[in-house]
Formats: sequence, C-alpha cells, structure tokens
Amino acid sequence: MLNDAIFSSLELQPELLTNLESIGYTEMTPIQAQSLPPIIAGKDVIGQGKTGSGKTAAFGLGLLNKLDVKLFRIQALVLCPTRELADQVTREIRRLARAIHNIKVLTLCGGMPFGPQIGSLEHGAHIIVGTPGRIEEHLRKGKLALDHVHTLVLDEADRMLEMGFQVAVEDIISHTPARRQTLLFSATFPSEIENIAARVMRSPVIVRVESHHDSSSIDQSFYKVGNDDDRLRALRLLLLHHQPESSVIFCNTKRETQALADELKRSGFNALAIHGDLEQRDRDQALTLFSNKSASVLVATDVAARGLDIDAVDAVFNYHLARDTEVHVHRIGRTGRAGASGMAFSFYADSEHYKIKMLEDYLEIMISAERLPSESVLNKTAPQAAMSTLQIDGGKKQKVRAGDILGALTAAGEISGKAIGKINIMDNCAYVAVARPDFKMAMAILGRGKIKGRSFRVRKIGL
Repeated sequence: MLNDAIFSSLELQPELLTNLESIGYTEMTPIQAQSLPPIIAGKDVIGQGKTGSGKTAAFGLGLLNKLDVKLFRIQALVLCPTRELADQVTREIRRLARAIHNIKVLTLCGGMPFGPQIGSLEHGAHIIVGTPGRIEEHLRKGKLALDHVHTLVLDEADRMLEMGFQVAVEDIISHTPARRQTLLFSATFPSEIENIAARVMRSPVIVRVESHHDSSSIDQSFYKVGNDDDRLRALRLLLLHHQPESSVIFCNTKRETQALADELKRSGFNALAIHGDLEQRDRDQALTLFSNKSASVLVATDVAARGLDIDAVDAVFNYHLARDTEVHVHRIGRTGRAGASGMAFSFYADSEHYKIKMLEDYLEIMISAERLPSESVLNKTAPQAAMSTLQIDGGKKQKVRAGDILGALTAAGEISGKAIGKINIMDNCAYVAVARPDFKMAMAILGRGKIKGRSFRVRKIGL
C-alpha cells in the first residue's frame, strides 16, 4: 500500500519526478493518491478536499505531464475565484515545473492593469491561471485564444459560484475545445456545482477526502453571547487573556468585518481587515503585513478561509458562526497546522442553537458554553505585533532582490540579520519586516544609503 502512495509509482515525466524529489515531495496526500492516476490517464475528475489537502499539486502535475513545451500555445487554463488563490496556484505550478525548461505560466486577474496583460499574452504562454471576470474580459476583447486548451481546471468551484461567477465560467468554458480534460476541485458540492459538472464533464471520476478537523491539534471553545456589545467584549477578553501572536477573526459580511477591525484598532490592537470591498492593493498590503508579523489580528470574510496564502496562526475566532459546517472546518483549519497546536473560539447567540446542533452532528462532539475569562484581564495591554514594515519603492522591474535589501540593512553591523523578517519583492516595490526595536535604525540606514547603487524612497506602512 505504501508504494501506491509515492510519486515514483506514477507514470510522470522523469523531469517532474526528479524535481518532486528535490523539493521533498515523496509520499502523496490522500487527494493526490486518489486523483492523480485518473488525471494522468486523461479522465475528467471531480475532487473534494479542504485547503491544504494538496489538490494544487494534483492538477498541476496532471497538466504539466501532458504539456508540449514546443507548442507555444495556451494548453491549460486554471480558473480561480480570487487573485490571491491564482497567485498561489501560479507559484506552485512554477515550482513543480522547475526541471522543465521554457514553460511559461501567465496570471490574468482583475485588480491589475489590463495593458501589461495584453503585452504578456502577445508574447505567448503555455498555461493561464486567472479569475473568471478578467479571463472573460480578455476573451470578449479578442486578446485571448483557448483553441488549444487540453486541460481546464475549475479550482475552488463552490467559491466561484458564491461570488457570482457562474455565467462567466460557463461563457469561458464555451470558448474551450469540446474534447478536453476537465478537472473540478471544490470543498463543498452545492447543487449548482453538480449541474455544471453534469453539463461540462464526461463520466468524471469522483474523489472525496474527508475534511473533519483534527481534534488533537485544535482546541475548540464555544461561548454564548447576547447583543453585539457582548460579542465584542467576549472577543477582547479572550484576546487579552490568551495574548495570541497571530489571530484570524471571521465575520459573515464585509461591513461587519471592517467595523470590527476599526473597533479593535480603537482598543489598541494591531488589527487589519480583508474583504471584497477593498482595493486589490490594500488587500495585498494587509496580507503582507499579517504574514510578516507586522499585524497580529486579521479580521476577514470567508474569502480568507480558502485560497489565501496565510501560514498557520495561533488562534481563530468565529465572531459569527459560519453558515454551514464545512466552512466552519475550513475556518478553524487555519490554526493547528503541521502538527502544531491551535485554538479556535466561536461565539453564538440564542437564535443560533440550530447551528450548534449541526456542528455537534458534523464534528461528533458535544458543545457546551464555556465561561469567559475574568473582567480583570481588560486591564491588560493589547498584544503588539513583533515587526514593523518598510516599503521600498523599487522591486523586480528595478532588479531589486531580497539579498540586496538584507545586505544594505546589515552591512555596517548596526542591525543584526536576526532583526530582519520576511522580504516581499513586488513588481515596483518591496516590503521588508523589521523587529520593532530596530525599526527606526533600519529606516535611517535605507534613507541615507543605497541599494544596488541607487537611492529609493523608503517609508513605513501599516500600523
């Protein structure tokens, strides 16, 4: 049985197998072990699995295995609900394809300038990863041809439908060849997904991987609350009592998300909001600040439960209970990853007892309301983020690399390399996280010095 779960048991190109070994991919996850054989055999596949199950590598290896690098045409199309997920998928495909030369993967998403995307399309690509709205726009303007697509992937299909992309998705599918392989991955399977699958897939193989949480790694607690003031007070009590270094707080609407983040900031917490009404630039910045530990609290709608590249966090709060049980599991799955322990706190009102009963049945646990910490913890100071972030107005297009920034900051010995956190290089700017005690010194060094012989504007961003 063990041999059946290793990548070398698959009929993959030698270059792919060599690369998998070099990046430490040896044994397949359950969804990979079940879906890759039929994918490689050219069959349509429906896969159900939670975030972190390894589905991206499953469809990524499948489409790379049949790619003809010499044919410089778009041969695979991956549709994703959000730009963040599209970026994540693109990075993973490029990582899987490292040993195959000259493969071009292009990302086409909204929230980015249209013109440069047209220029990139004119230079050609093998694989397109994008969001339905922007892909449809390129098709409508005649800038994108999908005549040679042999593999179509619908990633997080349920999320795409929830976001209102059904018409766009079906229009895009109509531009692809009828004789193609279609791979559909989704965490949940509402009737709309089943209807689309029935229309656009041919005798699909169905793969389901159980998404129950690991109760040994996530400590769940539930608290009964009354009005909104009670809910906010309960949240503050738990944040101040447990002092988590990083927390994600889930709300059900964009308005509630922004209002809660604003209220937490007024209470002294390093809190940021992420939701669909934010400009893409602000979403990117919020995620950067949270992932590099320059913000300790991220208040989010469910778009952050799946598809966003956020590392494991110390605590997850369901400020409002999710509308269905599987979404609850995806939310709390943000903590307790990779064997680490995590905490999940959920608030519910009298009117939500039916949701509690659903969770009891689904999770096979008994839920009882727990007591909140003593009011005395309200006298504690809100936990502060460990880092602060500098933005440098130079990035990939200015040939700035992470090593250049690290070298400029540490060359004189005024700051230790240990004080420098994550460095994110974007097209025209870079973000560098610096330990708070060393932040002013870092800003002074970069302000008076040069990177690669050039002076760049430097400023603090965020909290």
